[in-house]
Amino acid sequence: MENKQKINRKLQGVVVSDKMSKTRVVAVTITRQHPKYLKLYRVTRKFKAHDEENTYKVGDKVVISETRPMSREKRWIITEKI
Repeated sequence: MENKQKINRKLQGVVVSDKMSKTRVVAVTITRQHPKYLKLYRVTRKFKAHDEENTYKVGDKVVISETRPMSREKRWIITEKI
């Protein structure tokens, strides 16, 4: 058997909520192109990310990376501030 390491995804986003303890909601915006009309449009998704020391506040630009499930919806961790 081969040893396959899973590559952790990393995304950039903005903290939009810091009301929960040790959890931040991060909005990640990506640009997509329509397949037929070729127009660019933005898609925003919100991810719940773990923040152990409650250091990040609303408006901070952060990098989140994928990790093991920490709760029902929390599968991301904040790694750094931009």
